[in-house]
Amino acid sequence: MRQRHVSFLYIVIFLAIAGFLAASAVLAAPAPAGDRLSISGLVTDPMGKGLKEVEVEVLVNGQHIKPTGKEAEISTGKPGGFVADFILPPGTLPAAKVEVKAAKPSWKPIPATPVKVVEAGADAQGNKLFQAAQNLTLNRTITPGFWIASLILLLVYVVISLELMHRTLVSFLGAALIIFITYTLGTWDKSFYIISFDEAIGAIDLNVIFLLMGMMIFVGVMKKTGMFQFLAYKAYAMAKGNVFVLVLILQVITAVVSAFLDNVTTMLLMIPVTIEIAVTLKINPLVLLIPEVFASNVGGTATLIGDPPNILIGSYANLSFGQFVQNLALVCSVCLIITSFFFLWWHKKDYLKAEVKDIPRTIAYLREEYQITDKKLMIQSLMLLGFTILLFALHGFLHMPVSVAALVGSLILLAISGEDIVEMLEHEVEWPTLVFFIGLFMVIAGAEETGLFQMIANWVKDLSGGNLTTAIILVLWVSAIASAFIDNIPFTATMLPIIAFLNQTIPGAESGVLWWSLALGACLGGNGTMIGASANVVTVGLAEKAGYHISFITYMKACWWPMMITVTIAMVYLLIAY
Repeated sequence: MRQRHVSFLYIVIFLAIAGFLAASAVLAAPAPAGDRLSISGLVTDPMGKGLKEVEVEVLVNGQHIKPTGKEAEISTGKPGGFVADFILPPGTLPAAKVEVKAAKPSWKPIPATPVKVVEAGADAQGNKLFQAAQNLTLNRTITPGFWIASLILLLVYVVISLELMHRTLVSFLGAALIIFITYTLGTWDKSFYIISFDEAIGAIDLNVIFLLMGMMIFVGVMKKTGMFQFLAYKAYAMAKGNVFVLVLILQVITAVVSAFLDNVTTMLLMIPVTIEIAVTLKINPLVLLIPEVFASNVGGTATLIGDPPNILIGSYANLSFGQFVQNLALVCSVCLIITSFFFLWWHKKDYLKAEVKDIPRTIAYLREEYQITDKKLMIQSLMLLGFTILLFALHGFLHMPVSVAALVGSLILLAISGEDIVEMLEHEVEWPTLVFFIGLFMVIAGAEETGLFQMIANWVKDLSGGNLTTAIILVLWVSAIASAFIDNIPFTATMLPIIAFLNQTIPGAESGVLWWSLALGACLGGNGTMIGASANVVTVGLAEKAGYHISFITYMKACWWPMMITVTIAMVYLLIAY
């Protein structure tokens, strides 16, 4: 047995040495003689945005040539750039005709385009070096893939609104269908191609997913301290048992906090407190949660860091925190006041059903029952929550994704508190909500990749006709209605270059009013439906987890008209102020 092992070892050593010598021989072998050609370029859309996964083909005298050391075609990277090197027979250049072609599903292919080749010296072996650079612009085209992706997106929303299936299953099924069609019909005919698996995975906004996960862990740990019950008692005592005053207090607190935290984080912190208050009053928590999440979206609209679309706009247009507050805080305050009283009227019957008897005795009872149960853990939680909020506030300086701050804070809290991470992940992280977001991001990416959002953006640009008033109204209302039904993050990202173009071409737009139109439309419009904003989805998901279900239609009935009111107020403000 020992001799067999030794023999096997000798064989392994021999094969390793042979492989090393063969590799060395290949590396030492001189490269074949010939002209060296290096071609580079950038492929963009008409607005100058780089396009990835564009197939680029190089032709010499009409014949396709392959890059050195590569078998596949040349493909652009994420910024839209490509670089390729070729070895041609000696003397081919510069006389030969060199051309490039480019193609990508859902875009009009670029036919063979001549490129200028420039001699750039010679290498150590005497081979001549040549360089060429060619930038290309692709234009959209309507394909069967466009109609399929748009139809799937529409069906996802219809099925969710009619509650024919659970929204998580619907969004994930839609994502799976889009990718399945890409690799079946799209392989047979490129016009059916929608989005690759890699692009679909890349479309998942992990910043949102990990932010939610981190803050859910925070809330899960803080629940164990009794802090949320204590805050519920304090809010009830502050309102002195008056339900209407209590609702106003909750909305104002939520809006103010959302201006400095993102609205998703704010709702994750407010939901447990609100549910405790509702249980005390013996009313459905949703009649408190819906006005709160509406207020969180309005409050988040007022600042640079309050809502993801604002972060995108601020980064693209180089707008400061102060500029957002200066231009949006007033109109958001007016919207908050008016919609707060709207919800008092809308849910009046529910609030009147609240059990409010012997208020002093109830307050005394709550003071006794709703006490802090773990003061040490509460202090640890608040310190790390404060640290996390500080990192959020320093986003403009550190450029740290908010998800990193949330994960670092929550995981440090888990480590020092000794809480079981398995229990937290199993019971406190709302996985159906996270999976819903993952599926929805991929479905929306399919529609975006095939050109749906670009079509909407171009329609806004063409219809404005160079008139500032028309442009303000169009940008505001199109953004609002679109954001009520599709995620406002990719829509905002698509609109950014359009707004930049309009700012340069429409007289008077240099004031930046169209940026504020986009911010108000995208953020306020998200209030219209339960899937219009991330905070809405999180609120509905956690309410369901606590046993309180609300349908798509019921949510829309409660929020659609106040959303329309806020957008109308925003329109009047923009037209008067600018």
